[in-house]
Amino acid sequence: MPKESLARSTPGAARQQLPEEVASYVREMIISGEIRPGEFLRMEPIAAAVGVSNTPVREGLLILRSEGFVKLVPRRGFMVASFTAQDVRDIFWVQAQLAGELAARAAKRITPQQIESLEGIVAEYDRAVAAEDEEWLTHLGHAFHREVNLAADSYRLALLLGSVVRQLPSRFYTTIEGMVANSHAVHPQILEALRRHQVRKARTLMEQHILERADHLARMLDERDFSDLAAGA
Repeated sequence: MPKESLARSTPGAARQQLPEEVASYVREMIISGEIRPGEFLRMEPIAAAVGVSNTPVREGLLILRSEGFVKLVPRRGFMVASFTAQDVRDIFWVQAQLAGELAARAAKRITPQQIESLEGIVAEYDRAVAAEDEEWLTHLGHAFHREVNLAADSYRLALLLGSVVRQLPSRFYTTIEGMVANSHAVHPQILEALRRHQVRKARTLMEQHILERADHLARMLDERDFSDLAAGA
C-alpha cells in the first residue's frame, strides 16, 4: 500500500488539536526523564518548542493534570507529578485488557476488505523496517491497531481504549529497544489469527503484544532511576 494512500485513509495524519499536541510533547518529556518529578513547567519554552501560544499550552497541561502527570500548585503553576515503572505497567495492563477484547471481537466480525487493508499495512511495515523509517513505523503501528479496532465494531470500547492509549505517546515506542522487532513479528501473527477467525488466539496475541511494550518501557524507567541514584551517590 503506497505511503500516500495510507496517509489519506488514516485519521490522525493531519496535525493534532493543539492542546493535545502540547500534552503529547510534555508527556514524552516526563516519560523520557527530560523533566523530573517536582520540577515546575514554564509555559513559554513549551509554547516555543511546539509552536503555539500560551493558551493551548495551559489547556494541554490541564489535560495532563486530569491524567495525573502534573499537579497545579496555587500561585506557582504546574509541577511534574511522580511517574514510575509501576504506573507504566498499570496503564499497559488496562490497555492490554481492552485491546485483547477488541481483537477477539474483530476475529468474529472482520471482513475480507478489512483483512486486505491489514495485509497492506503489514507489507508496508516490512518496507519501513528495511528503510529504518521511525516516523513511518509509528504511523503504521497506529494504523494496524486502528484497523483491528474498527473491525471489532465496538465504538464505546474503542473510545475507552483511546483514552488509555493517549497517556503514552505512540511515537515513543519506536525508540524503545526491541519494540519494532516485536511489532514486526507479532502483527502478522495477529493478522493470521483474524483471518482464521481464531477468537482466543487473537485475544492472547494482542494482550501479550501490549504487555511486552510495558516490560520494555518499565525496564527503561527502572534503569533511568537507577542511573539517577548512582549519579547522586
